[in-house]
Amino acid sequence: MTQFNKPGPKARSMIERDHAVISPSYPRSYPFVMDHGKGTEVWDVDGNRYLDFMGGIAVVSTGHSHPKVVKAIQEQAEKFIHISSDFYHENWVRLGEKFNEIAPFKEDALSFMTNSGTESVETAIKLARYHTGRTNFIGFTGAFHGRTMGAVTFTASKAKYHGGFYPLMNGVTHAPFPNPYRPVMDRRPGEDYGEAVVRYIEEEILTQILPPDDVAGILVETIQGEGGYIVPPDGFYPALRRLCDKHDILMILDEVQSGMGRTGKWWAIEHFGVEPDMITAAKGIASGMPLGACIARKSVMDWEVGTHGNTYGGNPISCAASLATIDLIEKEYLKNAETVGEYTLDALEEIQARHPSIGDVRGKGLMIGVEFVIDRETKEPAKELTDRIANLAFERGLLLLSCGRSVIRIAPPLSISKSEVDDGLRILEEAITLAEKP
Repeated sequence: MTQFNKPGPKARSMIERDHAVISPSYPRSYPFVMDHGKGTEVWDVDGNRYLDFMGGIAVVSTGHSHPKVVKAIQEQAEKFIHISSDFYHENWVRLGEKFNEIAPFKEDALSFMTNSGTESVETAIKLARYHTGRTNFIGFTGAFHGRTMGAVTFTASKAKYHGGFYPLMNGVTHAPFPNPYRPVMDRRPGEDYGEAVVRYIEEEILTQILPPDDVAGILVETIQGEGGYIVPPDGFYPALRRLCDKHDILMILDEVQSGMGRTGKWWAIEHFGVEPDMITAAKGIASGMPLGACIARKSVMDWEVGTHGNTYGGNPISCAASLATIDLIEKEYLKNAETVGEYTLDALEEIQARHPSIGDVRGKGLMIGVEFVIDRETKEPAKELTDRIANLAFERGLLLLSCGRSVIRIAPPLSISKSEVDDGLRILEEAITLAEKP
């Protein structure tokens, strides 16, 4: 049994200093103080080694400090660090060309570069209103789109994200996200649960609450992230696309966590055979450098000069890191995410068979959720158990993050090997076994 000590003296000192000067709003999971990392391995300031199965919330897609990404950052920093978006630079243009190449729709794509996922969502909200001339939107329960005022209005994974901040942005109505493990409505014969949810949107929301010609867009995470790593049924997105086409509503996909190869394809929507009108991206886009993008059909991104802009979006260093990241994903890690993801899912299903607290294992590629329950029949969430597992795993050298009500997310670097998966899952099962004991 591998056993690490509790945080050492350097970590305890750093945490004490942090509490004196940093906002208390940050949700800290457990007392890990990072010193350095390489690939899937990280070390804390006291020299303890860990396997990283959360990747900075699915951000370090090529692993920690990949040499090619570091080199790209260094070379660009020696040239120039910043030029505002009033002007031009090559990395920005090259990255836009690459987004056009990999965008999940056939029409040419235009991109607006941002610094984060929430900024990308804000861009999509503004663009949808500008392009359509409409003001209302439909979002989904369980969603997480960010914490700025427009994005947090769509966010509906935890009530505390709204507490103390009303009034939020006007014009957002939420529908249930089709969670196959926890359905909240009945299906008709021949429907899957995703199709039932779209029918509810049309028959209830667009008939009794919102006139369709007032709806600018439907914003949805292709696979829900913070809400529980929930993969919707196969029929959901084709039905949603038909609904959007019927009423000239923009289909806006938040791929901040699910995009950039995380699911074994560039974008998670490619698993469902549907083309959106707009996507938002960030997290794994630049291996940890701050960068995001709103990528839209050229016919949709039709706003005039000056209607939207920013100072740091398209930062040359972040763009350089993104170009190196995309090259690595394309040549090495897209396939690895698919094959190692399948291997991990199979292994987790074997672990599930040995542990009654695991209610569901789901995911695509290396975006995998393990949901813990008190009882498999009632599916009552096991929140305390989930937190205990994450902490026990941390003490034994594995970094995990929870999400949803009682889900452990598996989102390691896309470069992870099968042997590293084996090592990490051994620690995870050890933590589960200990946590299950009365």
